[in-house]
Amino acid sequence: MKAKRITIQDIAEKTGYSKTAVSFAFNSPSRISKKAAEKILKAAKELDYIPDPMARNFSLGRHMALGFLLPQRVEASLGNPYIQSVISGIAEVCQKRGYMLTLIPPLHSSVAEAAKNATVDGLITLGLIIDKDIRSILSRRHLPIVSVDGSADDDIHSVSIDDMGAAELQMRKVLEKGHRKIAMIPLPDDAYAKPDAPATVVQKRKEGYRKALEAYSMSFDDIITDAPASTAEEGATVAARILDYSNPTCFIAMSDAAAMGILDVLESRSLDISVIGFDGLEDGLCKRKRLTTIYQSGKEKGLKSAEILFRLIDGDENTPLYTLLPYTFREGTTLKEFR
Repeated sequence: MKAKRITIQDIAEKTGYSKTAVSFAFNSPSRISKKAAEKILKAAKELDYIPDPMARNFSLGRHMALGFLLPQRVEASLGNPYIQSVISGIAEVCQKRGYMLTLIPPLHSSVAEAAKNATVDGLITLGLIIDKDIRSILSRRHLPIVSVDGSADDDIHSVSIDDMGAAELQMRKVLEKGHRKIAMIPLPDDAYAKPDAPATVVQKRKEGYRKALEAYSMSFDDIITDAPASTAEEGATVAARILDYSNPTCFIAMSDAAAMGILDVLESRSLDISVIGFDGLEDGLCKRKRLTTIYQSGKEKGLKSAEILFRLIDGDENTPLYTLLPYTFREGTTLKEFR
């Protein structure tokens, strides 16, 4: 015979307090006396009562979860160590606040559909442009949102670095080393961006590359571009294809993950070609190969974005709209002089 589920009614009958008082003991103990709360919690333990999380969340008026909208399909997103580090930062803040973190892939290739159905108290996006359809859904749901690597040209709360300046520095370091036959492997762009939307991370970094190239009387026509890559496997595939039809002296990657794939291909072919990445991952493999890169802290972006989102959830009207984090050039051994 199936055991009877213990409810707050059972605790109320055992203690002599109302169901409302029992609910307060679990969800808002400051609203009843300390003696009452202690008696109720003691009875709950004796009855082996397990609170229903859905009922608890309903009484609080919250889902007790944040949502992280994955920028690409699940396997690609979680295969990128930079995205993993952003998630790590968000999760750390959620843990402190007693919240769950829900990873949300686009439903049926639709971010709007994911935002409509997510059972969360707020959303964090990564590199996604929030179009008017998504804004309308968030507004109707009164759902706050923070964008990591969003656009400072937008009116969404965002956490980012100066991607244009960082990319200009990345390209300039390559050009200063004497490289002119350069292969550039970008990140996948925001598939949901509209033509009139603010510039994406990829577009801003390309603009930074363009500015650095112009300073050396060069343009994008002078460099090799191929398919985007955000994982080591994709980076290796694209690099191998480029090497089959060209012989660059340096690869520029918009992610360290792709850069590590490029290094694997170069090692397998015994080629001494320069590589520079972007992210500054604290990954053991990156450290061992001493990858030259632009350093930004993905974890710090995750921490900041979650802290800002909780301020919005709590109704803090003084929450800053834009948070700009620092970046630095980290010199390793993979970017060499070419004369």
